[in-house]
Amino acid sequence: MSGKYVIGAIAASFPIAYLCDTLVSDVKIFGGSTPGTVSNKEWWEETDKKFQAWPRVAGPPVVMNPISRQNFIVKSRD
Repeated sequence: MSGKYVIGAIAASFPIAYLCDTLVSDVKIFGGSTPGTVSNKEWWEETDKKFQAWPRVAGPPVVMNPISRQNFIVKSRD
């Protein structure tokens, strides 16, 4: 009997959460505006180019042993 109330409450919470999210983020009931770094597609493309141009340098792969909290370097078997 109480299961139908729990399922009903969970089902009813989704439209309420959607409404709250829309009011806060899209309608902006608390004021504010969308930053230009989010709404400007040219800025996003230039930023993405910059991040893709960075050299990727990494150390050797490691395996973490959570029991002893030691990290071991994985050596290739070549």
